[in-house]
Amino acid sequence: MANAEFLISDRLSFMRFLGLGLHDRVPDAKTIWAFRERLTKVGAIEGLFSRFDEALREAGYIAMSGQIVDSTLVAAPKQRNTEDEKRRLKAGESAAEIWPDKPAKARQKDTSARWTVQFGKARQREDGTVLPDIAIPSFGDKAHASIDRRHRLIRRWDVTDAAAHDGRMLRRGLLDTTNTGSGVWADSAYRSKKNEAFVNRVGLVSQIHRRRRPGKPMPAHIRRGNATRSKHRAPIERVFAVQKQAMTLTIRTIGLARAKTKIGLANIAYNIRRLVQIRRAEAA
Repeated sequence: MANAEFLISDRLSFMRFLGLGLHDRVPDAKTIWAFRERLTKVGAIEGLFSRFDEALREAGYIAMSGQIVDSTLVAAPKQRNTEDEKRRLKAGESAAEIWPDKPAKARQKDTSARWTVQFGKARQREDGTVLPDIAIPSFGDKAHASIDRRHRLIRRWDVTDAAAHDGRMLRRGLLDTTNTGSGVWADSAYRSKKNEAFVNRVGLVSQIHRRRRPGKPMPAHIRRGNATRSKHRAPIERVFAVQKQAMTLTIRTIGLARAKTKIGLANIAYNIRRLVQIRRAEAA
């Protein structure tokens, strides 16, 4: 929040965007925090995103050429809890129930964020030795998004804890049935019989990565098909990279509702940024 306050007072472009003049008072960090808190309490972020998406479509930037679905982990401050506290958190108890005699501590405990393990592929050695995959424990929330392939704008999104399974989210509002293209690209985490049936049922065509059968090597034709799908799926990685690097997206709030508001605002900001890029390219 302090960084936002500084940027608004330091840059004329920020002041013009907010409709502020040089003589106007710049909102301080506490005011910005309070505004975001009100957005969370009234559940306004999804409506704001939909209004801007509607404006994009009215301007001619409709969802086209199919869609790409993926998710990314958004880091949150790690929680230092005992084994008993972890057990009670997983059982669904609130912070006030776990720490009734420590209200200040309870207010600072994020009971919705979860631990998960990310697996990264290790490189082969020069002699052909296959090294084991790298397991990286992570704590936080997970941002799910669907972009259209033509404009690479975020069209659908959701937020869950980090341990939520990606594949289940495909059937929970991530697909945009208004897209003019029928293709759906996603990695193998989204491939299941239920998802394939769902994609077909809503009139779309699955381009989801195929998996290797357990205990058997990947057939050459499936490997080549996955490589082709990866080229089409790559643009969504750029979306997450912009949010995490250029926009420094992290979670420093308490609770899933606040995390959803922050990620939703980041999605709107990304779409504004992307719209500027599209218009500059059109004018060139």
